[in-house]
Amino acid sequence: MTRRRPPVRWRGRRPSRRQRAADARLLVILVVAGAAVLVVRWLADHWWVVVTAVVFAGLGGAGWLYRSRQRARWEEVRSRGLRYALAQLDGLHHQEFEQAVRELMRRDGCPDSARVGGRGDLGADVKATDPFGRRWVIQCKHRRDGDRGSAVGTPDLQVLNGTARPVHRADVAVMVTNGRITGPARDFAKQQRLHVVDRRLLATWAAGSQPLWELLRALPPPRGRSALS
Repeated sequence: MTRRRPPVRWRGRRPSRRQRAADARLLVILVVAGAAVLVVRWLADHWWVVVTAVVFAGLGGAGWLYRSRQRARWEEVRSRGLRYALAQLDGLHHQEFEQAVRELMRRDGCPDSARVGGRGDLGADVKATDPFGRRWVIQCKHRRDGDRGSAVGTPDLQVLNGTARPVHRADVAVMVTNGRITGPARDFAKQQRLHVVDRRLLATWAAGSQPLWELLRALPPPRGRSALS
């Protein structure tokens, strides 16, 4: 007798991983589309909610813009009214003294004035561009004892002279101190077209509203109106 073979069962192919991923994406798209249709229908029936949200968003944006402009105006008023007494400057840390010089340059119309002092500053503590396009590089020497402290000497000016123009591209190189500057250092500054601001001149600059470029002599001619002015 011949044995009958069992019937062959045909097994369908399992969907591939790519096909399953495509099906999942399609399901997500259908769900999202259905939800979007429901949201659109709900908003169409409750259009006043949309109008209210837009109005409140507009009022909030207008309020934020108004407050920002007010803060900017008050900051401008505050900076232009900035004053320092010598006693205040004497009591500062040397980093705070550099910050005060930066703020005075901003008060005078140099919005890009920045404190850059620190390790590796290469003789520059403050950099700024004045309203006439001139690039300022300022080195600060703070003395705790004011004019009773050690005087700024020629070596300090030599550091500034060696980096201000070749490295920092300065049009105006300035040494600012709340102390004294020696006679030889002043002579060296004149020879090298450097500018010095000693305790007396600093008092005038910090306590008044006159910009530093109106207090110094023999400045280079303007480059033209600065884009920051």
